[in-house]
Amino acid sequence: MIRLCSVEELDEDEILRVELDGGHGIAVYLLDGEIFATDDLCTHGEASLAEGEIEDGKIVCPFHLGSFDIRTGAACAAPCSIALKTYPVEVIGGDVHIAM
Repeated sequence: MIRLCSVEELDEDEILRVELDGGHGIAVYLLDGEIFATDDLCTHGEASLAEGEIEDGKIVCPFHLGSFDIRTGAACAAPCSIALKTYPVEVIGGDVHIAM
């Protein structure tokens, strides 16, 4: 398990970018009281999803306005067509962890 952040660092409908060792970015979301984690990099281009907007449970890419379902990673709007990698989240002692 890899620690990403504390639960207290998350705000509803906001995106927290966490950079892992080696520079891999993870986007962490608090959505309807649940915590989700995805890759931060859009599958369509070199855009940080943490700089995007959350709309109706989807993360909208800031570059080309494609979107992904935060819960499943499914591509929802063009030009995005490749699913976004998601990670199982576990809260341990008030900290958010993922398995990679």
